[in-house]
Amino acid sequence: MSAAVLTQLWQQLQATGPLDWIADATGLVYVVLVMRHRRSGWIFGGVSSLILAVLAWRARLPMQGLLQLSYVVASVYGWWRWSAAAGARPIGMWHWRGHLAVLAGCVLASLLLAHWFAHESAFPFIDSLVFCTGMFATWLLARVYLENWAYWIVIDAVSIYLFVEQGLVAIAALFVLYLGIAAAGLAQWWKTRRRVPA
Repeated sequence: MSAAVLTQLWQQLQATGPLDWIADATGLVYVVLVMRHRRSGWIFGGVSSLILAVLAWRARLPMQGLLQLSYVVASVYGWWRWSAAAGARPIGMWHWRGHLAVLAGCVLASLLLAHWFAHESAFPFIDSLVFCTGMFATWLLARVYLENWAYWIVIDAVSIYLFVEQGLVAIAALFVLYLGIAAAGLAQWWKTRRRVPA
């Protein structure tokens, strides 16, 4: 990275507001708790997502904003789904045909959404695709399917790019942490699944 880019990133980081830091902190707690299969993580996820929705709208990433709002709803669903009994559910894997069908649907939906949000979004197609796949990954997580972590690895990597491009460096840094935690979550859930098959 050039000195100019580093200077720009540093200036953006210094301009980061308190909401960004609160979203970072609660988001980090959420991912760590969910990775450890703790129901309380969904509360932190809901708070973080609500703040991130506001920040995404301000940054002209409307589909990221909608995605974050859907995460607030998903947090309620996840909290309910991971009741004392549900939280102990074995880690499963979803069938590959389902993945292919959902991914094809996400691409098609993203093309349509990109057309509708062409003037509101800085990155219409990518923003929409992250929205669609993020909703699916959240459903996989709430249903305790292993593959959710693989989706999050890709979604987080793309989100880092989107947030950096829009000057939200602190949020991008959170997604760098998410990326690492998603990789760790995949490894941890894989080991757990091998010990206790679904």
